[in-house]
Amino acid sequence: MKQLVRLGIGILVVAFALMYLTKYLNSEQGYSGGNTLTVYNWGDYIDPDLIAEFEEQTGVKVIYQTFDSNEAMMTKIQQGGTTFDVAVPSDYAISKMMEDNLLLPIDHSKVPNLKNIDPRFMDLSFDPGNVYSVPYFWGTVGVVYNPELVGDLTFDSWNDLWSPELRNQILLVDSAREVMGMGLNSLGYSLNDKNEDHLQEALKKLKTLTPNVKALVGDEIKMLLANEEAAVGLVWSGDASEILSENDKLDYVVPKEGSNLWFDNMVIPKTAKNLDAAHQFINFMLDPEVAERNAEYVGYSTPNREALKLLPAEISEDERFYPNDELTSKLEVYDNLGKKMLVHYNELFLEFKMHSK
Repeated sequence: MKQLVRLGIGILVVAFALMYLTKYLNSEQGYSGGNTLTVYNWGDYIDPDLIAEFEEQTGVKVIYQTFDSNEAMMTKIQQGGTTFDVAVPSDYAISKMMEDNLLLPIDHSKVPNLKNIDPRFMDLSFDPGNVYSVPYFWGTVGVVYNPELVGDLTFDSWNDLWSPELRNQILLVDSAREVMGMGLNSLGYSLNDKNEDHLQEALKKLKTLTPNVKALVGDEIKMLLANEEAAVGLVWSGDASEILSENDKLDYVVPKEGSNLWFDNMVIPKTAKNLDAAHQFINFMLDPEVAERNAEYVGYSTPNREALKLLPAEISEDERFYPNDELTSKLEVYDNLGKKMLVHYNELFLEFKMHSK
């Protein structure tokens, strides 16, 4: 018994020593729990130099972690094991997080640079009044193609993807909402459609596309298209920008029937411990010069109208990535379909994937 007591005391002594050492090291570096900010973002979705600048300006140490899907991000925040002060979910995920009480309201008085955001991108259906979120990047879903390999096809319509000459030439992003949305849009339906007849019709049509589908892939789609391993790809506009920068023979288009208009917004999760730093970081990222540099680095479209004025004309005037009002009016934001319907979309997508093998 005495040995057990001594062992227990020894463990406590070591634990307290480690706690003290950690606190000492943090203080030596100028950081403590009070001035540390944990940011949860998509991979390669910020200019790392900006993080260093924010730290230098504010004295706040940024711990930067990444996720690869909205679902993974939401699960981790819901579990509550890690303190996240700022996260960057997509539109439909924001709606779901609000529903699940996972977000804290943003104090607009602490984010004066919010005035720089284009009003078109504020007060949207997934967060009326921007109570819980602030725009970070936006974009579309469309088609990257190699004009030298597709003949006369211009992909003005989604239906061009079904052309027989594209046999084994199409890469699709491995994502249910994008692929099911493409099928629905090609039939003139909403990409948020819940009508079972329409969903089955879209699935049936997608199955007829399988002879043209070379593969469903993840991030490697950028490299494969840039290297001309396939003639056509269904991609997000930000990825398209990166692909085109690697291979200027390629082009990007959003078909006339419409597509997805997506938004990634900054939010403050309910797990946040450093609210002041969270607001400081959000406001910093909305500074026009910061937002302009970030947009150039990431390659996605900025919702910051003041930053847009600072971007080179070849970027800001490129209607492939900053589409005109006529096309924008045909684009849809993803709705939160609800758990049951989202599962159903995933089941239909899985059926399509199995049929494609």
